[in-house]
Amino acid sequence: MTRLVTFADGTTVPALGQGTWELGDDPALRDEQQQALARGLDLGMSLIDTAELYGDGRSERLVGEVIAGRRDEVFIVSKVKPENASEMKMMLSCEKSLERLGVERLDLYLLHWEGRVPLEETVAAFQELVDEGMIARWGVSNLDLRAMEALMQIEGGEDCAANQLLYNLGSRGVEFDLLPWMQARDMPMMAYSPLGRGGLLEHPLILDIANRHGAEPAQVALAAVLRHDGVIAIPKASSVEHVQANADALEVQFDLEDLERLDRAFPPPTQETPLDII
Repeated sequence: MTRLVTFADGTTVPALGQGTWELGDDPALRDEQQQALARGLDLGMSLIDTAELYGDGRSERLVGEVIAGRRDEVFIVSKVKPENASEMKMMLSCEKSLERLGVERLDLYLLHWEGRVPLEETVAAFQELVDEGMIARWGVSNLDLRAMEALMQIEGGEDCAANQLLYNLGSRGVEFDLLPWMQARDMPMMAYSPLGRGGLLEHPLILDIANRHGAEPAQVALAAVLRHDGVIAIPKASSVEHVQANADALEVQFDLEDLERLDRAFPPPTQETPLDII
């Protein structure tokens, strides 16, 4: 099963992609991690998310080795650190990311989080990279609704293609206002850490629903994120078995009872809440 998410410019990507946070850090695991990413591509999980921050570029190099010879299959996302998001520094950061990835253009380039560089300057820097053909589109990460509304007031800010946010059953705050706001603008939300951190996958209800569906807990957690329109989940998988299990999450179909039980155990927000960030 393939589920697609569409950007405002009409570009489609799979709703289930691959994250690479912490991949590439341990040389002993490199081969296994490369095999996992390659298997993900084979299974149609063609969006790969990385960042210059991850392993000080090691993650980007790992991805570059995996996609060598397969560039046309892949939608590549990388992120620039806030301190490098100025007009003076961003082009150099992007050039280095492109070199590590072994590609000529990024499909999506994100501001990792908002820092001291004014958003006006960051937007101008992104636009320059688009004009130079180094990136196809740009977006942000870890920006709450107020920051997004401020971004829309900046010249060129409406070109923001996506916002990458912490989103899982244990962190549902974005459902109250930010996710609907983005959905109304055909702006995909990229969900990082969609499986949560810590004991989410050991929660009794997750285990019970997984058992009912003949699924794994991670598949239930992923399916809960993917049921919303316009959401792209980017779980990390460091083994072929893990990436296969993630792909199979698309087969999990909740019934009304499942959804009611999930909402009781992990209540959706009823008011504005501060943005969760890792």
